[in-house]
Amino acid sequence: MLTYFCAMRYRDENKVQNIKARAIEMIANEGLENFGINRLAKAAGVSPATIYIYYKDKDDLISTIVKEEVEKWVEYLFRGFSPDMSFEEGLWVQWKNRSEHALKHKELNLFMEKIRNTAFGERLLHGMSEEMRKHMGSFLQHARDNGEIEEVQLEVYWAVAFAPLYTLIRFHQEGKSIGGRSFTFSQEVMRQTFERVIKALKKS
Repeated sequence: MLTYFCAMRYRDENKVQNIKARAIEMIANEGLENFGINRLAKAAGVSPATIYIYYKDKDDLISTIVKEEVEKWVEYLFRGFSPDMSFEEGLWVQWKNRSEHALKHKELNLFMEKIRNTAFGERLLHGMSEEMRKHMGSFLQHARDNGEIEEVQLEVYWAVAFAPLYTLIRFHQEGKSIGGRSFTFSQEVMRQTFERVIKALKKS
């Protein structure tokens, strides 16, 4: 009990943020296979005992990071967005927010990709699903009610609406596209791609 109160009283937020940042960096670049508290402590410049003040174990650390980052990502995703927007306007806000976040937080996105295919992925998707259903479900229903889009299966909608954007982002992060062609992401390229996506999804 004494240890618990001491931990709460002397929580050092700078150390916590540093530990989280180093964990994200290590997992993004190396995956989960070689990730451990001892290696993390060395990278963060703290003792393993310091990490255990804030987290029960490795799983608790990763779960906490996933939960916090998903919450921040969802909040970022819906900045300036309303389910009552027209379909084209709302989807463009989504594209801008998603691309800005991905380009600003490359390591975090790599971290999430590594996590997505593990047992922690279920927690990641669970954290996203409720907010996504609330906002995007209302948005799509509004677009259907207004006769802007056809009724399509969710997976089909996502593949057409967002996969092209994430392909451009991946090309940019790798610095090359098909056949090794040099590629840099730009608002112009994003807009050209978006206009073709809108044509595919909206009723003619």
